[in-house]
Amino acid sequence: MQIHTLEGYIQNIYLVEYPDKLMLLDGCCRADVDTVFDYITEQLKRPITDLKLIVVTHMHPDHAGGAHALRKLSGGKIATSNAPGQWYRGIDGFLMHLTDIALAWWVAGRLNKKRHNLWYSRHLDADYYLATDATLPGFDDWQALHSPGHTDRDISLYHIPSERIYIADLLVKVKGQLVPPFPVFYPKLYLNSLLMLKALQPKRIMFAHSNEVSIDDIDFEQILALVPEKPMTHWRSVKAKARQALNVIPTRNNT
Repeated sequence: MQIHTLEGYIQNIYLVEYPDKLMLLDGCCRADVDTVFDYITEQLKRPITDLKLIVVTHMHPDHAGGAHALRKLSGGKIATSNAPGQWYRGIDGFLMHLTDIALAWWVAGRLNKKRHNLWYSRHLDADYYLATDATLPGFDDWQALHSPGHTDRDISLYHIPSERIYIADLLVKVKGQLVPPFPVFYPKLYLNSLLMLKALQPKRIMFAHSNEVSIDDIDFEQILALVPEKPMTHWRSVKAKARQALNVIPTRNNT
């Protein structure tokens, strides 16, 4: 087994190679579909049909945006959490989907990347819905571990023989320090997910937005101290900024 790390549009792409099959540890951005196709067919010299499984760790644009297109190209299957319903459901979900695409463009701008079409379906049509501790279909040396908090359906992917784990957005690096991501919709679940990772003690950790590190390089006590007590979400941020704006509006004295 070999894990290839590709530079994606705004995130790392992890392509797992075996002699007879390939797997993506996340569904990438829509803008990454050609990158994955070209790497498999040109760099690895393998048919795209060797891509047998595309995992979607959660529904954000850089983790789910390319999944449907890659399945159509390869004939592979999509696996995701068995969390009920769709993440982007209803009117609120529709608006959040638009907001998340806009945030992905903002991140791309910060990385000096050109703007690409990132539109993807807000409803995931998966082939497999994974319970926690389930092995990945066709890849029984990998285990899906539910790690919600960032959203309600995050999963981490643990390679049992090598004790390496891909945690997607469970942690992100800001100014050289590992911190909780934005948003955190479910702080209590997020805390439990961090405690699960700490107890698991994998040898190495792979992230969506920074380089792989040894477990020894992570200061869990420092990170746990940063876990929010209340949800950190788009809407709460908008409301907080609105309150700040209202507080600075001068009041008119009656004379």
